[in-house]
Amino acid sequence: MLKLLFSVLFLFSIYTNSFAAIGCSLDDPDRDVKRLFPESSGYLTKFITLKELGGQALQSEIEEKLGDKFDAVYEDLDVSYVYYTILKGKDPIGYIHGVNQKGKFGVLQIVIATDLKEKIISFYYQRISSPEVSKFRANEFTGQFKGLTLADFYRYNVLENKLSDGPVVKIIDYSVNSPEDFRATLRGIKKDLILLDYFLHGAGK
Repeated sequence: MLKLLFSVLFLFSIYTNSFAAIGCSLDDPDRDVKRLFPESSGYLTKFITLKELGGQALQSEIEEKLGDKFDAVYEDLDVSYVYYTILKGKDPIGYIHGVNQKGKFGVLQIVIATDLKEKIISFYYQRISSPEVSKFRANEFTGQFKGLTLADFYRYNVLENKLSDGPVVKIIDYSVNSPEDFRATLRGIKKDLILLDYFLHGAGK
């Protein structure tokens, strides 16, 4: 019995680590792209890692902009991120990018869709484990992020959980007992926007 228990725990560890290491790609890109960009005619997909883009030096630079250190499991240099360039005909009209973010009850898969200026058009959880999942997934909550940009999130101090006088301060946490997942969401979206900016424009921007 003890041997079986160790086997189960070992397999769970492998599953968890491998899941975290692959980043966050869309479950059904054709469906999800069309839902987020109804006018789209197609999309381009690109995979990239921080190791390829700039390695440890780049990670340190991004951590400074994020205001927090990366998690060794969910935010390793080898994590393969994927971003989608959305097309209408041959012209780009927006981007979709997702990240894994450590939450209180497990991983949060946070997906944002932006316009060409990287302004949020839509945000949703592809995955979230929380007793208050319905509150987090409600349009009343997710709709508050529409129109926000990376510049807005740079006013939010992740490590100290301090909100500035910018629009992020107006975001309401509708959950009752899940402040950790609310803060994790803000951190994840800030990280998502920072990474997208680097992937689109390169390191050292």
